[in-house]
Amino acid sequence: MTSSSKRWHEPSEGFMIADQERRFAKREQVERLTAIGVDPERYQEQIDPAFLIGLSIDAGIDAGISAEGNVNMLTSLCQQASIRLNEPFVVSGMIESVQQVPRGARIQTRVEFRSVTDAPLATVRRESLKPDPSSTAARGAGSRPAPVIGNLAELNRVASYQLTPGATWAYSHEGNAIHYEVPAAEQAGFQAPIIGGGQGVHYLTAALWDEGYRALDVDIYFRRPIFWDQTVWVGKTDDWSAVALVRDDKIGTEVRVNGVRSELG
Repeated sequence: MTSSSKRWHEPSEGFMIADQERRFAKREQVERLTAIGVDPERYQEQIDPAFLIGLSIDAGIDAGISAEGNVNMLTSLCQQASIRLNEPFVVSGMIESVQQVPRGARIQTRVEFRSVTDAPLATVRRESLKPDPSSTAARGAGSRPAPVIGNLAELNRVASYQLTPGATWAYSHEGNAIHYEVPAAEQAGFQAPIIGGGQGVHYLTAALWDEGYRALDVDIYFRRPIFWDQTVWVGKTDDWSAVALVRDDKIGTEVRVNGVRSELG
């Protein structure tokens, strides 16, 4: 079934995302990470945790909740065990709340990842804004959590990346056109397409992985849009309690590291 013929459901509190068995191919991870300038070899046979964000969104899409035009605001990711490439796992979840705000609807979703034997693997909680096309409000998406990082002086630079439209298109060109089509981005109020939240998080999980962190418990805040042709850099605090993706000397995405382990279950 194509997206144009799919029957979409309006997001509502309590909407269930029924069990879906999935696999994530190593070939896909290699191709998509290589496209955005991240070396996939560091992960060997493990799924880069940042892909769990997209997989949680895909689960909602397959259940009939459109992601078109939606903007990530906050994602909490807690991984309990290894999720291996090419091997089956189960995804399920529900919409926990829908709050009407001046710019549209703020939606909270919880998605669980489990093994085929029902062992917990990871939990992804997301808050996203579904804009109302009829709204003229420039602001008003609900409460805004306090900054994790007070100022850029707290950060040590560990990597930098040049984003390109071609790389963003190769990473993802389906599901939400504000990430890869200029007219869709402009209609949503952006000067150019913005990278998906998950794409930016790959640069941050790569830094954490290289430091030896495997099982992550993190809160990810999407503070500002990052356009598909900007230069960005990754910064971290001295104690690795926070990492951030910075553009134009402003934090685009920041991560509070609640806990990490050096080994996955």
